[in-house]
Amino acid sequence: MAPPSDIVTLFDCDNTLLNNDYVVADLREHLEREFGPRNRDRYWEIFETLRKELGYADYLGALQRYRLGANNDPRLLKMSSFLVDYPFADRLYPGSLNVIKHFGKYGPTVILSDGDVVFQPRKIQRSGLWDAVGGRVLIYIHKESMLDDVEERYPAQHYVMVDDKLRILAEMKKVWGNRLTSIFPRQGHYALDPHNIANYPAADLTVERIVDLVDCGDLSTLLGKAGTKS
Repeated sequence: MAPPSDIVTLFDCDNTLLNNDYVVADLREHLEREFGPRNRDRYWEIFETLRKELGYADYLGALQRYRLGANNDPRLLKMSSFLVDYPFADRLYPGSLNVIKHFGKYGPTVILSDGDVVFQPRKIQRSGLWDAVGGRVLIYIHKESMLDDVEERYPAQHYVMVDDKLRILAEMKKVWGNRLTSIFPRQGHYALDPHNIANYPAADLTVERIVDLVDCGDLSTLLGKAGTKS
């Protein structure tokens, strides 16, 4: 095992560094244009069913299931290309790469995401996030239950987690306590859902935009917040 770092900063991907809601809207528009409203809705029904089964979003897996009832429609080839070749770098939130660089001054930065083993890595690579963290990327089914593995791979005295889901931050806080500074960027539909805000404890730090973290204060200020809300 590598010696522990003083600080490791963990970043979620979707709706934290990358505007995944925008990607989904583009996909919906593409599906309607190429396949019509009924088939668009059928794809999303399959997608939601599969997400409940697997516990994560599987866009390509939903496409495979969609294909079973589509009589091998050749237009499906265009849909797969849309997903695989999507310009994810254009969907990064403004300042995302600067935030990663900023926290890199304190120690290793890591992408910690949920997702499948094909499309999610592709998204992280094509967006530029993979290179921004030097290839330090972890993708799980339920990342909040994999903290022992995270700690084994990237041991640290203290962790900072940046995520748009309060539920994830709360679960991680239960495990790491004051060793974790939780940061909540209010971006995307999960972060703006009143139900989610009401049903989970506040993070140590809340910002409106990911880029705000560049000006959120020095490291000692961030670490201090972990002890005041645990």
